[in-house]
Amino acid sequence: MVSDEKLTCRNCGARVKRYDNVSRIVRTKGRKTSRVKVERFRCPVCGQIHRELPDYIFPYKQYEAEVIRGVLEEFITCETYGYEDYPCEMTMIRWKNSQELQLLL
Repeated sequence: MVSDEKLTCRNCGARVKRYDNVSRIVRTKGRKTSRVKVERFRCPVCGQIHRELPDYIFPYKQYEAEVIRGVLEEFITCETYGYEDYPCEMTMIRWKNSQELQLLL
């Protein structure tokens, strides 16, 4: 990720430069999906590419952060109206067992 204030590379500490934008699918409640543009930055020293994600998206996840937090805090279950079939039960179980997601909360 890119630091909000300095825009420095987490790999080597050099100042990164804007590279391009990519489209990212975000899934929300009610089987709705939207596309979000995510800015990418490239380090001129080590060549590492970093993405600047909005607060409502977790790295490597398609579902918005609100849905994931709801599952982890057990506000959203398989029986919750509006979420019965989205996300699926196995996905919810995987999120609950993920150490990576526990650190993001």
